[in-house]
Amino acid sequence: MLTHPILDYLWIIPLLPLLGSATNGLFGTKWPNKIVNAVAVGSTGLSFAAALEAVREFRQLSPEQIPWVKQYFSWIAAASFRAGFDLQIDQLTVVMLMVVTGVGWLIHIYSTGYMAHEGGYYRFFSYLNLFMFFMLILVMAANYVLLFVGWEGVGLSSYLLIGFYFLKKSAADAGKKAFIVNRIGDFGFMLGMFLLFRTFGTLDFVALFDKAGHWPPEAMGQLGTFTIACLLLFMGACGKSAQLPLYVWLPDAMEGPTPVSALIHAATMVTAGVYVVARSHLLFTHAPTAMLVVAIVGCATAFFAATIGLVQTDIKRVLAYSTVSQLGYMFLACGVGAFSAGIFHLMTHAFFKALLFLAAGSVIHSIGGEQDMRRMGGLSKKIRWTYITMLTATLAIAGFPPFAGFFSKDAILLNAFLNEYGGRSVGYALYGLGLLTALLTSFYMFRLIFLTFHGKPRYDEHHVHVHESPKSMLVPLMILALLSIVGGWVAAPALLHGPDYFTNFLAPMFGQGGAAVAEESGAYELELWLVAVAVTTSLIGLAVAFWMYLKRPSKPEELAKSMKGAYTTLLNKYYVDELYAAVIVNPLMWISTNFLWKTIDVAGIDGAVNGIADSATALGDKSRRTQSGNTRSYAVWVVVGALVVIAAIFWPLLHPATGMVP
Repeated sequence: MLTHPILDYLWIIPLLPLLGSATNGLFGTKWPNKIVNAVAVGSTGLSFAAALEAVREFRQLSPEQIPWVKQYFSWIAAASFRAGFDLQIDQLTVVMLMVVTGVGWLIHIYSTGYMAHEGGYYRFFSYLNLFMFFMLILVMAANYVLLFVGWEGVGLSSYLLIGFYFLKKSAADAGKKAFIVNRIGDFGFMLGMFLLFRTFGTLDFVALFDKAGHWPPEAMGQLGTFTIACLLLFMGACGKSAQLPLYVWLPDAMEGPTPVSALIHAATMVTAGVYVVARSHLLFTHAPTAMLVVAIVGCATAFFAATIGLVQTDIKRVLAYSTVSQLGYMFLACGVGAFSAGIFHLMTHAFFKALLFLAAGSVIHSIGGEQDMRRMGGLSKKIRWTYITMLTATLAIAGFPPFAGFFSKDAILLNAFLNEYGGRSVGYALYGLGLLTALLTSFYMFRLIFLTFHGKPRYDEHHVHVHESPKSMLVPLMILALLSIVGGWVAAPALLHGPDYFTNFLAPMFGQGGAAVAEESGAYELELWLVAVAVTTSLIGLAVAFWMYLKRPSKPEELAKSMKGAYTTLLNKYYVDELYAAVIVNPLMWISTNFLWKTIDVAGIDGAVNGIADSATALGDKSRRTQSGNTRSYAVWVVVGALVVIAAIFWPLLHPATGMVP
């Protein structure tokens, strides 16, 4: 009898969604929705149950057995290089497993109601299950090569799901944009893997990190092996997790169905970059320059995306830019060495952002497909449960106690304040910009709440029948709302001089965070002051949004007119897409069309091939004309041929150079 039945067979966890995807993909077209639901929801539910059992068994392991690595078979073997289908589970894997399978399962349940009347129902769930499979491979992989399989797989699944409405040009274009932008980051990721293998001779996490741990850390400003490798890995993370300058695909990805936005672009896929940085923390801590770059890019992205979210009118796009901003917070945490805080925010963000997207989907469902908040209003009494759950998620993301986002955001801001990478002045700057981002977050999220649920209805009440969503959609909302409230309480005792359970759980991997350092150094009062400042900042954002959109509803339009330049710039997202089109896309298209296609392909390659073919055709045509069927013509050719043969025989005898006398 096996001691650890699931830990010995970890492949069961990702296999179940893969079987669900294959089953629905092959046979779902002939099945009713109920059977498709049973396969899709059942496979992910069983995967969640298997993950729970794996976590239970993991808790029974001794510290010497962690990480638990299972090698199943060699996938690639060449000389000394080996990349196997090896899975592992450690503290970081546990957190990611719970997020991916738990939140993913709830979103599958929600989707059964949201997509009930859509075409391609079986295809949607096949893609959704496929995404779950690749994401689980990504977080359970024991080496960079297998991780990269999951990494590319979630990119493929994302492309399929974003472009689900493939007959709609904007959706097809958004899918292609996501795929191409991610390839740019993935190129850097591959170069980083190649450099790590060249340096350490392995890509297995345990062996690689063990070897790297014996190397001395690089100095700030030094561009050594660690720094270059980490920056290349971070390049891949910027693509997958939508950070500057590769963030442009994520807002357009809202063209996909709303459950896709919740699963891929809030709870799981976009956090893959954060996961990779946290998984590679030992490499990054040996490269302080790379750490500083991660912190600066994360902080800049958080602020940049938050400013764009201030003026967006599409409810899903507001949440999309909010996602980009919150991912920036996670990278800020990792960049200042607070990896536990970054993963903590990843977890809480999965709860409240998935809830925000699903609640937005419930709003869209209830109001007949409308996504423009300017055509909503007054919905709080008509879709009460959707309103309550979305308000809960808003309070969480804005950082109000005792909601989950309060604890994780507080941990990030504290660690940014205490940051020593690049000097304390850099830490203060990062903290200040992070705090300003928190204010903007509170403002634009409550702007969303007030425009959507409060004030007078701005839709046609005679033609739009507002109705609450079915239970299959509401139950996941309620569960996620509960998690958005209590999900952060694992760190709550730390504010009362108690243990931070989440940080302690991840401590064997990352060590203690800045909160523990602050307490040990007698700076506990500093943390309380910073908490008070953060909550006050969130209150200011709420108050300003309340004043502008409920008390003075004409004020936003007045400000937009008086600050037309700034408003137009933000509304057009700083014209970044237009800039990329002018500087990168259009020149590449011109080169591709006029040089690579018309010159190289058509005139060069096709011209050479077609020229040879045309010459052969012309020669054949001329040869064909000799077969005229005219007897006199044939007689002439016979005489000519005879003369040629006679000349060939007697010419050497008549030529003076032979020395022969006739």
